[in-house]
Amino acid sequence: MRYRPEPAPADAPAPSGTGVLLCNLGTPEAPTTPAVRRYLAQFLGDPRIVEAPRALWLPVLHGWVLRTRPARSAAKYRTVWTEQGSPLLAWSKKQASLLRGYLHEADLRVAVRHAMCYGQPAIAQELDALKAQGCARILVLPLYPQYSATTTASVHDAVFAWGRTVRSLPELRLAGAFHAHAGYVAALAGRIRQHWQAHGRPDVLLLSFHGLPQRMADLGDPYPQQCHETARLLAQALGLREGQYVTTFQSRFGRAKWLQPYTAPTLARLGQAGTGRVDVACPGFVSDCLETLEEIAEDARDTFLHAGGREFHYIPALNDDPDWIRALVSLVQQHLQGWPAA
Repeated sequence: MRYRPEPAPADAPAPSGTGVLLCNLGTPEAPTTPAVRRYLAQFLGDPRIVEAPRALWLPVLHGWVLRTRPARSAAKYRTVWTEQGSPLLAWSKKQASLLRGYLHEADLRVAVRHAMCYGQPAIAQELDALKAQGCARILVLPLYPQYSATTTASVHDAVFAWGRTVRSLPELRLAGAFHAHAGYVAALAGRIRQHWQAHGRPDVLLLSFHGLPQRMADLGDPYPQQCHETARLLAQALGLREGQYVTTFQSRFGRAKWLQPYTAPTLARLGQAGTGRVDVACPGFVSDCLETLEEIAEDARDTFLHAGGREFHYIPALNDDPDWIRALVSLVQQHLQGWPAA
């Protein structure tokens, strides 16, 4: 093992600062087939994402999935791409900027950067940048409210992998789930109330979370329990009774059984049953992305309306909502306790 050289102590001041690295899943660099293929190769090549024997999975990944899926995914990305690029990257960058500003207003001189677990800017690159800024202490905060080995643990893996290459490691803190954090739940409730004040209330509020293979849950992943707890707390904050909201799971991949009920079939049943209006929120995504803007706001809408539903509303993710940024400040302050940040 070779560790990268560090500046000699006499050549650089001793690091003394504190940094925060916000981490999200990732995105291709462009909505093109080659860029999506590179992204999917990294994403689906992670053993945390696909828990299958490598000798069986990698030939399938490189021999079939990466030959057929990138073009279809690139077409979907093109429907949501913006002048700022990927929506997920644009919102993550803005959240980091707003968090930095709020912390500085509170006299907390903390360096804040954002990174992606897959794609750019990479976690290792941004940890290097925080070190170069003089950070002796770094808090890594995955932007996944509900913990899963496929998401939060993948971020932690990337941090540990970076640490194995570094000679002089900073102090590190790795945050976990915040599915029941009061500020996060209040921000979600506020976002939904704002939408209802402007557009009226639905017959049913559908809370759609990203899916997970059922086998992973059976092996002890706490993700489904945390999703249901978030949904329960959110419904409580909104004053909803049983039957006024439903919790579902989206983004199924492959033929294996995933967490149920599935989002699309649930919307189809609601439409067939004569439900007039459905509003959909995605509490597991703090930033709008392909899974919310294309899969829900476009495809799920079509599913519900074609099944007989009359009106469909997608309620945007938290994005740059001030209540969410204040909740993020609270989370950071909670995890920075005991570290100098002035």
